[in-house]
Amino acid sequence: MMTGIILAEPGTMAIGAILLLIVGGLLVLALIIGGLVVGIYNKLVTLRNRYKNAYAQIDVQLKRRYDLIPNLVETAKGYMAHERNTLEAVIAARNVAYAASQGAASNPGDLAAMKNLVSAESGLGGALSRLMVVSEQYPELKANQNMMQLTEELTSTENKISFARQAYNDSVMAYNTDREVFPSNLIAGTFNFAAAELFVIDKPEQKDAPKVSFS
Repeated sequence: MMTGIILAEPGTMAIGAILLLIVGGLLVLALIIGGLVVGIYNKLVTLRNRYKNAYAQIDVQLKRRYDLIPNLVETAKGYMAHERNTLEAVIAARNVAYAASQGAASNPGDLAAMKNLVSAESGLGGALSRLMVVSEQYPELKANQNMMQLTEELTSTENKISFARQAYNDSVMAYNTDREVFPSNLIAGTFNFAAAELFVIDKPEQKDAPKVSFS
């Protein structure tokens, strides 16, 4: 009994080899694309965490200032009994700003939360400036050691807020730029990497720390 050996035709072997090359090429391409997507995704996460951490530094200084203001008002109250409206306005603005800061801290970069904070901070800055103007009429208050110390701490805190705000805005710009360029914009849209809002005080006079010196 003879055993026949069936050999594949040359054309069939060539087609099989081509199919293997195509499948292998597709797998390599898929790995490259997958690696690219993972790399972009991880970079966006890193940049997002960076600006959130930068905002955390602002939050620390804001809370410090919110803690100083009631003490400042309480000290001034002993000398400015007839300026009740001015003092109450500062406390009211402080409370509004504190509430707004909590909203921003829970979701740094959020458009609504950041705009609310900017508005509240502008109101607080205006109220503090009015207090400082009125306090100039009270020499004994200006000479009070506790008041001088509080205003010095407040000025220092304002400067730290300004530096922290700049660092935050730089981080937000880096994140927003990266999420807008191709192909990062495709990944950002797919995985809901929303744009982050800058922390910018619009009015020039409000970009500087309130004049709180009693020297």
